[in-house]
Amino acid sequence: MVDIGCGCTSRNAIEEDIVVCSDSVFAATGSAKQLRDVTFLPYWVTTAQFAGYYVAQEKGFYEKHGIRMHVIPFIPFVTSYNLMAEGEADFAAIWLVNAIGLKADGIDIVNIAQPSSRSSLMLITKKSSDIDSIQKMDGKRAGIWSGFEFQPRALFNKYNVDVEIVPIGSTNTLFLMDGVEITNASWFDEYHSIINSGYDPDELNTFFFADYGLNFLEDGIYCLRKTMEDDPELCRNFIKATLEGWRYAFTNMDEAVDIVVNRAKRENLPVNRVHQKWMLERYRDLYLPEGSTDFHNNLSKSDYDFAARVLFENGQIDEIPGFGSFFQPLLYE
Repeated sequence: MVDIGCGCTSRNAIEEDIVVCSDSVFAATGSAKQLRDVTFLPYWVTTAQFAGYYVAQEKGFYEKHGIRMHVIPFIPFVTSYNLMAEGEADFAAIWLVNAIGLKADGIDIVNIAQPSSRSSLMLITKKSSDIDSIQKMDGKRAGIWSGFEFQPRALFNKYNVDVEIVPIGSTNTLFLMDGVEITNASWFDEYHSIINSGYDPDELNTFFFADYGLNFLEDGIYCLRKTMEDDPELCRNFIKATLEGWRYAFTNMDEAVDIVVNRAKRENLPVNRVHQKWMLERYRDLYLPEGSTDFHNNLSKSDYDFAARVLFENGQIDEIPGFGSFFQPLLYE
């Protein structure tokens, strides 16, 4: 592990050519203030689904709020469980069901903002496979992202189908090569990638989890309870800067896509502008549904109770953590 200067550590070295940050001192209200080193953990590789964080870093929004931001590079099959449990990440973007699972396992994390308002997750099959219903998935193989099994397992249990889950990383290859008959996908990412691989939408069956009663919310901003209690102002400033980054990204999409693409290329990741633009547009739909003028950021008790109850009833958690200990909104002007 590598110390980055504030007692924070990361599993891999945070390389200077990947992390764009300033070593300067931030001037606020006429006086100098030392920047706080903070680590952030995305749950996937560098794409526009984290554009708000990257834009806020590139445009200096974190520095404006007294933070020197370090992004922990994505490591395949190393999940939020590992890094949050070991205290290696100060903040993380985590899906609600995964966060409930962490909390139920004894990792004392708290949700401090919930910008995601609805689920984008789906399962995809090829029409040529004749799997045109959940029931026909029985006995088949499904490629499911490592660490994101909660929602698919809940669906399979709900319909009493026995599906073999095959852990996959950030690739559609196994599905495209018929290694699995089913794959999970996000509307903003893998679905578009599969179409760009040569499949017409009419050749695919899509099963949105929300249409089957499993509308689990996705990206929330999380930290350990200790982090929130020791420095609530740092947490507020992290949220402020992050949402400022998302607002800028949604209103300056071409620039935001440039920031994401350039960053991904430095990490030797295959990216293209068309796909990243699609992703950012879909994230705007997810974060700012029609009629919304700004992020709501609140996790409702009903959304929490629904997701937690499904996990409990399917035997994926042993007890439901109390909502009051899970959601800790940090109000700000």
